[in-house]
Amino acid sequence: MRLAKYLAQSGVASRRGATEIVRSGRVRVDGAVELDPARAITTQDVWLDGAPVAGPAELVVYALNKPAGVVSTARDSHVRVAVVELIADETRRLYPVGRLDAQTTGLILLTNDGELANLLTHPRYEVAKTYRARVAGAPVRRAALKALADGVELDDGRTLPARARLIAPDVIELELREGRKRQVRRMCEAVGHRVVALERVRFGSLELGDLACGAHRLLSAAEVAELRAQARR
Repeated sequence: MRLAKYLAQSGVASRRGATEIVRSGRVRVDGAVELDPARAITTQDVWLDGAPVAGPAELVVYALNKPAGVVSTARDSHVRVAVVELIADETRRLYPVGRLDAQTTGLILLTNDGELANLLTHPRYEVAKTYRARVAGAPVRRAALKALADGVELDDGRTLPARARLIAPDVIELELREGRKRQVRRMCEAVGHRVVALERVRFGSLELGDLACGAHRLLSAAEVAELRAQARR
């Protein structure tokens, strides 16, 4: 197993994050600083920032229905509740797969599988994510929906084509294959509708379903395999 993958499967970071950690000189293997993330690991004597790395743990993925006000980070400097605090898993170092802003609710994944996290969040894999936005200024007109579907011009460039449909006079469902900061909110504002409430209801093939707000569940092996397969299509 290569060093970056070893670190990722040990819950240190995503594969990409682990690669950056190694190249920054923070990792020692058999007592010596190792800068090559592709080095084959045949020892358990791996240290990060002066502490031993426990080694690969059983890989798990949780689905969580994130409440409003909870941040999508492993920790928060402003003493707000972080998503990892909502899952009682003392044996693994979990981190969120991508982010939802603090006021957005709904489906977020947490895992210690860095390789899978990278597959699901890297832009080139374009794993779809579906949101429902309740907006001001209803009813939403057909022209606004078409603009959202075709792509709208934002300050960081034009958005990719998306799937957009109206499920209530003031509720838009959007399926995106990119993940810019506050993208759904900015897209809706660009077509004249401020977002009042936003929920993510689907991540790839995985649906939020009836998972209660603040609750979580462990994904089955079949669900994880399907997510992994979608990212590689």
